[in-house]
Amino acid sequence: MWRLIVITALLVCNLAAAADTPGEVPVGETLRDAKMRGLNSPARDLAEFRGRPLIINVWASWCGPCRAEMASLERLAWRDDSHYFTIIGISTDDYVDNALQALKQANATITHFIDEKLLLEHMLGASRLPLTVLVDADGRVLQRVYGAREWDSEPALALIHDTLGGAEQLPAKP
Repeated sequence: MWRLIVITALLVCNLAAAADTPGEVPVGETLRDAKMRGLNSPARDLAEFRGRPLIINVWASWCGPCRAEMASLERLAWRDDSHYFTIIGISTDDYVDNALQALKQANATITHFIDEKLLLEHMLGASRLPLTVLVDADGRVLQRVYGAREWDSEPALALIHDTLGGAEQLPAKP
């Protein structure tokens, strides 16, 4: 039984969708506002994050690759308290308790929200997980990165810099 669950979870995490997600905001377009239910923070509107580049990580507690990359996002967030972008997480879990348990196990300090009614999942284009969306300060989608990454690695930092700009503002390597 467990093998079936693990295999199913891996397939869901890695399957590519044949078409765009319904309601997906295309690269180059501005994200619509959405009320986000907080997991480890109060509820907020997505538009409140405008004014600084934004890194949005979409994940689920049952997705092994999602959970594996959480530590690198935490390390990225703690590299320097004056970095120029904000990182948030969006859980696609159906059950809040599962998402909260995953955050507790990960010792998460990044602000996380839970998707309700597939609104954010569809808008962000989360046809497979994990998904990281790089957004400019005006709320425009610049790039989608599917699959787990080590977000504090040199290649990932270069991707962030190339996409969001601001080399002089990029956190220094410890």
